[in-house]
Amino acid sequence: MPSHRITTRPPLTTTGEPDISTAPDLLETVSEDAAHYPNGRAAGVARPATESDVATLLIHSQSVLPIGAQSSLTGGATPMGDIVMDMQRFDRVLAVNQDEVIVQPGVPLTILQATLERAGKYYPPVPTFDGAFAGGVVATNAAGATTFKYGTTRDWVRGLTVVLANGQVLELTRGETTAHPEGYFEIVTEGAVRRISIPRYTVPTLEKCSAGYFSEPGMDLIDLFIGSEGTLGVITEITFAVVESTPTVALAWVPLPNEQIALELTWMLRQSAKNAWRDPYASALDVSAIEYLDTRCLDILRDDGAARRHEINLPHESQAALLVQVELPTDSEISTERAYDEIANALANDAPDTPLTRLCRLLSSTNLLESSEISLPSDRRRQAQLLAAREAVPEGVNRRVAEARRLHTKNIEKTAADMIVPFERAAESLAIFRNAFEKRQLDYAIWGHLSDGNVHPNVIPRSMEDVTRGKDAILECGHEIIQLGGSPLAEHGVGRNPIKQELLRQFVGDNGIAQMRAVKSALDPKGKLAPGVIFSRIAK
Repeated sequence: MPSHRITTRPPLTTTGEPDISTAPDLLETVSEDAAHYPNGRAAGVARPATESDVATLLIHSQSVLPIGAQSSLTGGATPMGDIVMDMQRFDRVLAVNQDEVIVQPGVPLTILQATLERAGKYYPPVPTFDGAFAGGVVATNAAGATTFKYGTTRDWVRGLTVVLANGQVLELTRGETTAHPEGYFEIVTEGAVRRISIPRYTVPTLEKCSAGYFSEPGMDLIDLFIGSEGTLGVITEITFAVVESTPTVALAWVPLPNEQIALELTWMLRQSAKNAWRDPYASALDVSAIEYLDTRCLDILRDDGAARRHEINLPHESQAALLVQVELPTDSEISTERAYDEIANALANDAPDTPLTRLCRLLSSTNLLESSEISLPSDRRRQAQLLAAREAVPEGVNRRVAEARRLHTKNIEKTAADMIVPFERAAESLAIFRNAFEKRQLDYAIWGHLSDGNVHPNVIPRSMEDVTRGKDAILECGHEIIQLGGSPLAEHGVGRNPIKQELLRQFVGDNGIAQMRAVKSALDPKGKLAPGVIFSRIAK
């Protein structure tokens, strides 16, 4: 029977003084994350290998920042005078069981998936960057393209081992510790009872949301730590649920004449997918992801030579594109030759009712079949090219930001958003982004996971004035996205980014921030874990 009370335990072993390096080259290596958040600096670097090492470091340090792959896009893995706790030595896959895998937080997702594949298993909710560490995706409740079908990291976490700021250890198993009906947990640690009141703010039900501390009535304690960005405890072990086998996936590249047709096709694909999930025998398509690129994204593919390099069909009149991921039945594998025959004859009256036939007919019904390309599961090279084309867009934007920084001022920075709305409001959200950027005469590109209503509007700045106007635009967009029932923080988290921290304040209000701070204070009264992440440091 679940309880609202849980007792910590001491670390399994003991360790002496923490091993902290201050070698200049090592400090430089960890001084920034993928967000290139400015002025990063580490006071020292520790690389623990056991939970006892973690506990000792926490006990003996005033300010600790746990990091993994430092793939954060929010500055959340950039130190600001902290001791960096580099978790790369926690790199073991401990067990692969029937429907779950137990891993340490320093395991890259690429290694996790390769290990699972050898055992005939698969972990579905991987974010776009598969070099991220297991601990990092839990800390940010990471999501990605296939959230539409598989949900976020939170939906797949069954257990966590967490070292608290006082060096004591929590063993969390989903379903065992749930909030008291009056809205609190009790943690018994070092002979005292700490009461943690769950925040009372409400957020809309969305397919993904990474906006500070999770809160809902009757919640599981494990969910407080998922998405907490290293501010409440250090994860040392994770149990993920897994599925039986890697999906067999076909990709469809679909150039489109305009945004409206992209939205209409996405709606049709979403409806078909929902029918397929309700009834496995339905004449429907098991769509797991739909990626969207706007007209500026297509310009970037053309201008940078990525369309030519990856052999991407981009008719001159195309104003948008979708990359659709369709899962095929794994128990009815067909030969490549037969699959191409199905595609070639899909419109014939006597064509068999197969997923490939259904996909072709759906594209034909919208006059998009002739310009589209379907890549079969067997053609891994071609699928890699299509996926690389999608990734060439953010790479192209990042290159332009770097060039502006080189030509003008090093203070120019990536200025982007990560927002989600219910899909039914997607057209309105895209109009909001366009209006905010265009009335400020900003260059911009929008791409993302249209299947779940989550896109990434990016300013392409040419000056510091563009960065300033871009930040104003993002704050304006955040306010309007909230009015549409969406979240201004979808999958990247909050981190140290001042704009994202302000978006969080818009989202949950000043009282909501105060309630988050109260949770932080109850679990980390000295504020030593990731100070300045999610919300600003309190001046002492």
